[in-house]
Amino acid sequence: MSEKKRDYSKRTSARLLLSLLAPYKGLVALIFVTMIFDLTGMLFIPTQLSAMVNVAVNSRDMSSLMGHGVAMLIAAFVGSGGYIASVYLSSRLCAKVGRDLRMRVYEASLGFSGSDFNAFGTGSMITRTLSDANVVQQTLLMSILMIVPVPIMCAIAVGLAFSTDVVMGWVLLAVTLVVVAICVAAVAKSAPIFTRLQGFIDNMNTRLRESITGVRVIRAFGKESHERARLNETFTDYASNAIRVNMVFALTDSVTFFLMNAVEAAIMWAGADRVGAHAMQIGSISALVEYAMLIMMFLMMAQFAILQVPRALACLTRAAEVLDVRPEIADAPATASIKGGERGEEVARFDHVSMRFSDADEDTLHDISFALRRGEVTAIIGNTGSGKSTIAKMLLRFNDVTGGSLTFGGVDVRRLAQAELRERIAYVPQKAWLFSGTIAENLRHGDASAPDERLWHALDVAQGSFVRDLPDALGTRVAQGGTNFSGGQRQRLAIARALVRGADLYVFDDSFSALDYKTDSALRRALKGELTDAATLIIAQRVSTIHDADQIVVLKDGEVVGLGTHDELMAGCPTYRAIADSQTRGEDSHA
Repeated sequence: MSEKKRDYSKRTSARLLLSLLAPYKGLVALIFVTMIFDLTGMLFIPTQLSAMVNVAVNSRDMSSLMGHGVAMLIAAFVGSGGYIASVYLSSRLCAKVGRDLRMRVYEASLGFSGSDFNAFGTGSMITRTLSDANVVQQTLLMSILMIVPVPIMCAIAVGLAFSTDVVMGWVLLAVTLVVVAICVAAVAKSAPIFTRLQGFIDNMNTRLRESITGVRVIRAFGKESHERARLNETFTDYASNAIRVNMVFALTDSVTFFLMNAVEAAIMWAGADRVGAHAMQIGSISALVEYAMLIMMFLMMAQFAILQVPRALACLTRAAEVLDVRPEIADAPATASIKGGERGEEVARFDHVSMRFSDADEDTLHDISFALRRGEVTAIIGNTGSGKSTIAKMLLRFNDVTGGSLTFGGVDVRRLAQAELRERIAYVPQKAWLFSGTIAENLRHGDASAPDERLWHALDVAQGSFVRDLPDALGTRVAQGGTNFSGGQRQRLAIARALVRGADLYVFDDSFSALDYKTDSALRRALKGELTDAATLIIAQRVSTIHDADQIVVLKDGEVVGLGTHDELMAGCPTYRAIADSQTRGEDSHA
């Protein structure tokens, strides 16, 4: 990483962290106050202990001894109370910061287009949202409790040492500087390793997710050993770098513990010499030892926390990369609104539309023109890769047109707010995805306030009568992705979810592929009577599914090569006729 890039990362990380802390300025101030009470009580105890020893040696004044003892007890309560309060408040602050960071990254990802999301990848986005945010949260907590108090502790303890004896003050200051130098060297050594570790975590998440998702394919092709080797390589890369970091930890801890013992011995030796020379009293040695041990303990804890800081900064930078992305598809500064219309009105129109992906050299769709009208069924058919699903995604603004115009309700979709546009469209994707929860909860994704009667009606139209036979009916649990249902059942539940919504346009993107012919036919008949006040777009592979559509759009290599009814296309569109004939021959041979 270049110096310019590294500086940019530091500035970005600091700016993001400050913005996360900004809403909690009062809480930060309160933490600082409780921390002062903690440190004051902690440092007051050895000072009083020194005075107590000196009184015991010199005068043995019991009232004075009792006074110092009571003062130490009060200091212990004040320090302990301050510590408990600072830990509690710091934990609350860091939990809120971690929550806010996760929500910011997640909310930013919701605005991404397909290409925006692919630039990061699913595994990396999961790491940035969960693991990276957790690293930031934990490191911030350690920094508040272990790093922030260090300069205050060192300054006060060294100052007290100088007030006790100048020579011993210099000894303590020298030791403090040596330990600080060791910590700085350890951080400089471990910082780039921590940065690489996050990349290795991305790779582990990506490969592990791929292996778990595709486990059936791996088993079917007997590639278990191959996948095991790939994962082992990824885990080994992470482990080797983690071991290097742990070696830095171990070496630094060993040196610090050695210095702690060496400093204690040095203070005892030098202090005894100073006492013998009548330069200071014997009780001061105990205070100096306590000051030194407190400084060393805080520095040792700080070095552990500081070693995590580069990793947290790398995680903040990775989060900032997501937050700084300007979505490829965004709402216009001045959005328009859609007006309602009568039956037969055009709901959407493609007018010489072209679309090219940002990383492509040529158009995926070219010169597409047709209209979707209320009360009519429009179907799209074509060979694999002809651009059928891309048309559906353009209606939802998952992809934007790059040429021509696409209007919805008479307004260019690029001038509409994405939320308003999508509220008027009910979409059933190619892969019928269901969320963990109950069937009712899944159906109410279409309309959160829909009553049970409306859910049952949507299920009846979608040929989802199997739900009535389930023991818990609408309360039946759904596994993540709907894996506890068959492909056809998932499709019917996804169609019912779209019907619950109530929309101006219903888009069925190859949503009948897992249905048998009988269910397909019954579903199409039910939909025809149900969606008379809306426009319907059906993207299909089977001619039988779209046979009765009001108009059929035939795509080939991203262009419209036919537009009309089934009979018109059979008579005048060779591409459509070839598709229909191939499917008819396939059905005959299967029979």
